[in-house]
Amino acid sequence: MDNGEKYQDKLLNDKAILFGETDPDFAKFFADFAFDDVVNQNDLDDKTRMMAILATLIGCQGRKAFESILPDSLKMNVTPIEIKEIIYQAVAYLGIGRVADFLGIANDCFKSLNINLPLEVQSTTTRQTRLEKGIQAQVDIFGENMKDFWKSGDSETRHINRWLAENCFGDYYTRKGLDLKQREMITFCFILAQGGCENQLTAHIQGNLNVGNDKEFLLKVLTQCLPYIGYPRSLNALACIKKVCDK
Repeated sequence: MDNGEKYQDKLLNDKAILFGETDPDFAKFFADFAFDDVVNQNDLDDKTRMMAILATLIGCQGRKAFESILPDSLKMNVTPIEIKEIIYQAVAYLGIGRVADFLGIANDCFKSLNINLPLEVQSTTTRQTRLEKGIQAQVDIFGENMKDFWKSGDSETRHINRWLAENCFGDYYTRKGLDLKQREMITFCFILAQGGCENQLTAHIQGNLNVGNDKEFLLKVLTQCLPYIGYPRSLNALACIKKVCDK
């Protein structure tokens, strides 16, 4: 049994190997690449790898691949709450129009595995505290210069900066279920997988560095994402990592 087969043998769900029956030749060399070459390129742990892949598949709208690999993320000790938190946070970066299907896929998967829904509530803020807590999350990630950012901008657009603080960070980043380092890691995956958001990607690469996810870690995560987003977006993300980390 080769390394790729050994890793596949760890998976709970044989459907994680897409198109194995209809396109066996393709399925074999893709699986050898994704589950041997890529997996064994670095020492990223299985749980973090799966979290990154799930976030990446949401970012690139990989519904079929997400559905196929979701049961295996549970096998790799990603909890139902962590999966839900990944999906919820994706709404801030992709919008509900691109995320609703993934929430439905997760709900169907959980029901099939007799995981009771709804899961335990993870919110820690209220309508009254979300702005204050969101500002603090921005400061924790990006520095003191973010303390008054929510007030910036002209009168016609200032509400967006306020929403960034109270919704994106206040509603999502303050939740339990994932820590700040994990939340910045999955945000990195959401953005790199979309493509065309390099300004935001560089900002969140710096945010990752600020919370302790160093260059080596980000490169390990990017390596695991490559089979799911292809080379152009991976190379763009690599350029952003070098731009931020090597300055």
